[in-house]
Amino acid sequence: MNDASDGAEPADADVTGDGSADELVEVVRAQGHENVTAEHVSTLEFTSDDFLTPAGDCILAIEADRVPADFSDAFLDACQAHGATITATIEADGHTHEVTGRGHPDFSFENERSHVIRTSDYVDDRTVMVGADGAAADVDRNLVAALADGADATLTLRVDPA
Repeated sequence: MNDASDGAEPADADVTGDGSADELVEVVRAQGHENVTAEHVSTLEFTSDDFLTPAGDCILAIEADRVPADFSDAFLDACQAHGATITATIEADGHTHEVTGRGHPDFSFENERSHVIRTSDYVDDRTVMVGADGAAADVDRNLVAALADGADATLTLRVDPA
């Protein structure tokens, strides 16, 4: 388990897009917030917004340094492949939670604000995973507490195009 607070890149992450490492990984860094409750039962979200109201019960972190529109074309193509499996790893303050789901041919990754993981099959420009095996309400409560205390967060998305 990587400690999200050590600032280390996952060994296989390609955040430069230069093809020097695995292009099927995208890493997003963000910040927890006092209003993180993680109570939503069908979605989980990271946003680039710099605020969070109590109504945002699916949002785990704010001030994301990257948005779906920043993702590489290779990553998008792999996520659009029939049978693609996507794994999201959320890390903060030494706690880790993993969610697995599917890609979808309608993914566009055009959004410049939010990454949304969905348990449903609904797709819009914010959707980065469908058919997820969990949502915000399923996230480890120790991780949620760390995020509510303002911990730094990392969202690592990996795709296996199968």
